[in-house]
Amino acid sequence: MPKSLLQQTLDSLGSAIVTGRMHEGYVVPTEELEATFGVSRSVVKEAIRVLHTLGFVVSVKRVGVRVLPSTSWNYFDPLVMRWRLESEGYPAQLRSLNELRGAIEPAAAELAARYAPDELCGTLLTLAAEMRTAVRAQHIERFIEVDVKFHNVVLVASGNEMFAQLQSAVGNTVSGRSDRGLLPDLPDEESLQLHVTLADAIQGRRPEEARATANRLVNAIIGETADTWADEPRTFRGAPE
Repeated sequence: MPKSLLQQTLDSLGSAIVTGRMHEGYVVPTEELEATFGVSRSVVKEAIRVLHTLGFVVSVKRVGVRVLPSTSWNYFDPLVMRWRLESEGYPAQLRSLNELRGAIEPAAAELAARYAPDELCGTLLTLAAEMRTAVRAQHIERFIEVDVKFHNVVLVASGNEMFAQLQSAVGNTVSGRSDRGLLPDLPDEESLQLHVTLADAIQGRRPEEARATANRLVNAIIGETADTWADEPRTFRGAPE
């Protein structure tokens, strides 16, 4: 089946659930979905399969599908992140992503300084230099690309496979800020130097300095956008009974 057709159907359904247009408990027959989107049953079935893996829906025999509560969603999936960032509720997603980075990246940087292979240490230094080159050329798209790669390499360099799987969270933090016009035109010299300092601390095997520098970097990012979610309510659903 054409991927674009499937993706369009999937995005429409995912967005409808994230925004509440298809609310918790909402039941819809698959035949209705076929008619609504003008697609074949195979496309609808595949879209439902993906949504099921994300914890968005469950099949109801001889009825169709029922929308599940948000507590069942896989919030770490890139699709879920993107749909939330594209919705009006994007401040909550940005807050969650930034707070996740604040908790994880300093620890990853410390581990990288202790255990990262020399090759990855060298990669970080190279990327830090490329970021400065991109800024001097006023090439913001290139800077964003290299910035995301830099922070992803820090996660991988930690040697913790669970940290490494959080790379999409880093990318979505940057892309979400960029899409909403929340990134500065170009980073300042202090930010660029912090990336260099972090890369140098990791290569120099100075774990405490690496953790502290990563913490400064993430806190600076949070400080730039915290006003965006200042009034966004927090949810506490899903606590164990």
